[in-house]
Amino acid sequence: MAKKSIQDVDLTGQVVLCRVDFNVPIKDGVISDDTRIRASLPTIQYLANTKLLLCSHLGRPEGAPDPKYTLAPCAERLSELLGKPVRFVDDCVGPKVAAAVAEMQVGDVLLLENVRFYPGETAKDKDQMRAFAEQLAAPAQAFVDDAFGSAAKKQASVTGVTEFLSPCVQGFLMEKEVSMLSRVYNAPQEGFVVVLGGAKVADKIDVIKSLLPRCEKMLIGGAMAWAFFRAKGMEIGESLCSDESVQLATEILNSDAELLSKLLLPVDVHMQNVAGDHATAFAPADGILPGWDAQDIGPETTKLYADIVRQARTVFWNGPMGHFEQKPFDTGTLGIAQAMGECPGFNVVGGGDSVAAVTQMDLADKMDHVSTGGGASLEFLASGSLVGVDVLDDK
Repeated sequence: MAKKSIQDVDLTGQVVLCRVDFNVPIKDGVISDDTRIRASLPTIQYLANTKLLLCSHLGRPEGAPDPKYTLAPCAERLSELLGKPVRFVDDCVGPKVAAAVAEMQVGDVLLLENVRFYPGETAKDKDQMRAFAEQLAAPAQAFVDDAFGSAAKKQASVTGVTEFLSPCVQGFLMEKEVSMLSRVYNAPQEGFVVVLGGAKVADKIDVIKSLLPRCEKMLIGGAMAWAFFRAKGMEIGESLCSDESVQLATEILNSDAELLSKLLLPVDVHMQNVAGDHATAFAPADGILPGWDAQDIGPETTKLYADIVRQARTVFWNGPMGHFEQKPFDTGTLGIAQAMGECPGFNVVGGGDSVAAVTQMDLADKMDHVSTGGGASLEFLASGSLVGVDVLDDK
């Protein structure tokens, strides 16, 4: 995926539309985690010789303006981080944007309102999406995509605008993400360990099918594991598990024996009596009781998995090992995070709740790479490409 970056083109003085990922948690107008905004700073600062229009989505406003999902707080935070004013326009297409762009000087940064306030951004109808993409691209001359978290999506602000702007290149964050995840995708089988957790097998099915034949070991934790238990006919009590996940787990368990020998499931669990006094207890994997909820991998599994991770040459981790937001069910996730930090090999945390976990545990700086896109990182490792990257200019 050798694509041009902002260092390969001269954009001086041009109006540049830059897709960023400012899909950050906001409550009552306050941003609780600005990691994604900070991640965009190197690209924004490099483009200081342009007239820079930033666009992003936030949440799921369902194609209509919704004050709950305004990007205005992001403009304020970005202004603080850059140390200069960032103008905010409460629209992303049309006369307001055109007027604001007409007033811009080189070095100015302008943040447009949430692109998902328009149904054309995510429209399944190609003509509707194309029409919105054309409007979004209208004030600009060139396009920079620095929103890795959205790169798996065929949407107007990701893929659609590339039809109307040239050059179309990647920013520093996108370039780094693709480079780091390419190292994982192309990792030699010997010493390649994949750790997958989280709630649904459905979210990880493609990456399991892609990486299981190519890794040395795949360690399963979190509620995904309970689906595998149920698929094997084991008692899982009140543990979180969907019928769809069980069906997909069954499909994986029907793989050939050589592949299955690489797949490790928890040998013990940490469970809670949700039907009774809410007491907690450890139990072997086949010892989950009716009325009890398995909420984390147990200490034996944590040690087993951590030992494997520490000896790995390449590790990719996506998804917590349990209900890590609530003590004492954070110990499995913490054990994996600590082992990742101690692993001398190349280690990547693949977005989503895993990032929240390592950040919460102050271990993010121990990782070689912490991805800004959970779904995008999984999509990339499943297929080796992303639609949002494919459409950019080749080197």
